[in-house]
Amino acid sequence: MGNKTNYCDKCIDLIVSRGVSLDEICDCVMLLQEKYNPGITRKTVDEVIMSVLNKREVQNAILTGICLDIAADKNVLESKDLTEILVNDNSLYGVDEVLAYGICNLYGSIALTNYGYIDRLKPLVIGRLNEDHNSQCNTFLDDIIGAIAAAAASKIAHSDDGDKV
Repeated sequence: MGNKTNYCDKCIDLIVSRGVSLDEICDCVMLLQEKYNPGITRKTVDEVIMSVLNKREVQNAILTGICLDIAADKNVLESKDLTEILVNDNSLYGVDEVLAYGICNLYGSIALTNYGYIDRLKPLVIGRLNEDHNSQCNTFLDDIIGAIAAAAASKIAHSDDGDKV
């Protein structure tokens, strides 16, 4: 089969290059789970986040969304209208949320409700990304980070014991 590309590492590198640390994603998962799993550890959450990031469908969504944000930043999209929509994070453009739903759908209805909650609340890094329209395009990134956090929280919720994920 030849060399297998490690897309998980590429996705992490892309996320970090856009100004988001895995610790910040962990903070979002902790926020979503603290009420339901008060004893959950950051180590456990980090492991669950990595399991989400190791899923090929998640990697495809990350690569697609972040590359569209980068292309908008560089003004290299074929459509100037699309570039303007992405750079301004137009409120009627919902493709970014649809991409996030694709991640959440892999982890069940709890992931979708977690995503809806965190997308509405926009806490922590998600709020920072959502508000930053000056330094870079984050149209897809904020939703992707919310979906990763929601998926990880769902995976924890589906376990019998939050520490045995």
